[in-house]
Amino acid sequence: MARDTWTGRIGFILAAVGSAVGLGNIWRFPWMTAENGGSAFLLTYLVIVLGVGVPGLVATFVIGRRSNLNPVGAFKSLGGSRAWSLLGGLCVLTSLALISFYSVVGGWVLRYFVGSFTGAYFGDPAAYFNAVNFGLPAFMFQIIFLGITALIVVAGIKDGIEMATKFMMPAIAILLVGLAVWASQQANAMEGYQFYLSFDADYLANNFLAVVGSAAGQALFTLSIGGGTMLTYASYINDDRSLPFDASLIAILNLAIGVVAGLVVFPLLFTFADGPTGGGEGALFVSIAGAFADLPAGRLIGIAFFLVVLLAALTSSISMLEIPVSYLVDQFDIDRSKATGGMFSLVFVTGAINAFNAEVFALIAGPIVSLLMILGLMGFMFYAAWVLGPDAVDEYLSGAGPVSSAVAVPWRYAIGTVFPLFLLFSFYSDGLSVAGFSLSTTAILGLTLATGIPFILYLRMSGGAVPSESVETSD
Repeated sequence: MARDTWTGRIGFILAAVGSAVGLGNIWRFPWMTAENGGSAFLLTYLVIVLGVGVPGLVATFVIGRRSNLNPVGAFKSLGGSRAWSLLGGLCVLTSLALISFYSVVGGWVLRYFVGSFTGAYFGDPAAYFNAVNFGLPAFMFQIIFLGITALIVVAGIKDGIEMATKFMMPAIAILLVGLAVWASQQANAMEGYQFYLSFDADYLANNFLAVVGSAAGQALFTLSIGGGTMLTYASYINDDRSLPFDASLIAILNLAIGVVAGLVVFPLLFTFADGPTGGGEGALFVSIAGAFADLPAGRLIGIAFFLVVLLAALTSSISMLEIPVSYLVDQFDIDRSKATGGMFSLVFVTGAINAFNAEVFALIAGPIVSLLMILGLMGFMFYAAWVLGPDAVDEYLSGAGPVSSAVAVPWRYAIGTVFPLFLLFSFYSDGLSVAGFSLSTTAILGLTLATGIPFILYLRMSGGAVPSESVETSD
């Protein structure tokens, strides 16, 4: 079966940015920023995206383009110990966990978009959200959202994902900038900007572990790395692209969308809600949605706002569904329509668990997804650096310009040592916190070095051969 490809660079870039933007930037980013000190989180997040996310994204692209296969097929075909194929399986598992909770939120957005035409949530936004966020109403709209996602995925790369994102991404950017201009005119906009943009060093110093862990998880979530999405998308591109350039452009565009989303959300939270944390994970659907009721042309503003969020949600959900679909198509030569239908049926079940159980939803949407994506990206970096090794550098150099080429070898060793250690530190700090343990920064750093350095030395000396017990321990 002939494998589909992107028609050009713009299609790939827009699809990748669409995967990265999503609800991670418009729903989760403002919420996580508010919960982690505003500007302290923003700066930490920016540093991690550019300093760790971009090199990690390049490593992911290298594996994807080198293999021209889905995550499971990639690690089976490129060499190394058979245990590395478990990493591909982890990607499929992560994508299913992602879309299972993500489609619930997508259903919320779809319901609010429809409700904006009638002002259904204007009377009592909190009561409206509590009535539709979980249970049968949530499940019904989740299925509609999943159905739209599946229709795009079943059409393929060129006629489905690429065509959809070429329309959606410009629409998101235009509408979001317009909303940011409108938000700047609200009564307490300056207070929102102050919280969001004025760096708070004291907060960062006093809450370092929490901020770094949350920022790392958010960076990986919004960039769609660690879960196999970008690896899958890169498997459809040709050899004449500069992977470092594409990765940097995608990260910068993703950051821009996230920052602009904050310029919309925080002025509204400070004007119409009880401060930056008003509404928590429901801020988008309670605090902000409630603001539209008291505004001239509130329904029109609500329609525009939730249209942006809906388009962003779809650009990401299609990338999540594409991972298991591409796995079935590549590995078992299953027709795309049948593979999409099968995955739709599976997520119909796993998504229902999230739609009917708020506790399961919160667990998966928060720490579970973050930890899985951190593990995934660590694996991608180690694999590119120590299994592919010189081949990873060759793939990196294919299509790269002189500036990118100059840092090819340092990039390889950085993704094999420094960056994975940072991610391991984040994994331990987040994981221990979820488990109820409290350790000092020094203790977590010691644990990171004591386990990470021997593992790196082992990979370096063995050429990337990973025994089964090593994978099971890190998993």
